[in-house]
Amino acid sequence: MTKWNLIVKVGRCENCNNCVIASRDEHVGNDFPGYAAPAEAVGDSLIRIQRRVQGSAPMVETTYLPVMCNHCDNAPCMARAGDAIRKRDDGIIIIDPVKAKGRKDIVKSCPYGAIVWNEEQQLPQTWIFDAHLLDQGARVPRCQQSCPTEVFEAVKLDDAAMQKKVVAEGLRPLRPELNTRPRVWYAGMDRWTTCFIGGSVSHEADGLIDCTKGAEVRLIRDGSILSTTLTDDFGDFQFKGLIGDGSAYRVEASHAMGTAVQTCELTDSVYLGELRLT
Repeated sequence: MTKWNLIVKVGRCENCNNCVIASRDEHVGNDFPGYAAPAEAVGDSLIRIQRRVQGSAPMVETTYLPVMCNHCDNAPCMARAGDAIRKRDDGIIIIDPVKAKGRKDIVKSCPYGAIVWNEEQQLPQTWIFDAHLLDQGARVPRCQQSCPTEVFEAVKLDDAAMQKKVVAEGLRPLRPELNTRPRVWYAGMDRWTTCFIGGSVSHEADGLIDCTKGAEVRLIRDGSILSTTLTDDFGDFQFKGLIGDGSAYRVEASHAMGTAVQTCELTDSVYLGELRLT
């Protein structure tokens, strides 16, 4: 049986909030019996954008992460709610707008924080994958329709075909350690979970300080060279995909103009500043 999955392409989101606005436009003030009661105009959004800022000026990298209901196959909210939440054959989870009335306890059952409390309706609510639109023939949910940078890709596949896609495209779930078997997948998740070490190499010539293009920069840990790169036209370099576990790193830069060394302990992305060749 085919089931719905959503792929979120990390790095494409520019925080335009079109997906958030589209979701609110669809649900605020609109009643969809059997699917969802009207969303609260001033309440929390069913889709939200998280932000991670790494490094420091002038080398700053900002990543935005759309987060919503994961429509988990092993959903903690269903274990808590009983018949107040159901999972459809196509994988979509629906919080029953009648049976869940007054059940504020359901909100905290979601480890992703994807269930919001509607104070006006006295009802827990979540993103329903726009099931009411899909059932009427829509090909994709509104978040995908409204996104100008193509962050979202809704696909309907059987589990075996989806698993092949997961492996082929390197997709990952949000917080895999929870083992909730979510149906929302993320592409390029390393941008959200890993760190970088960057810096700028410069030299002095004829009394002037200039950036150094083409300097060889080595990243070293425990005496072993992990990676080597060359500085760009602005003398900048960056080593990505590192784990911020407090490990000590040594960065060595070399060029015909001289050498430079800098060290750091990595807990989050770091810009080392200027490495002046001598």
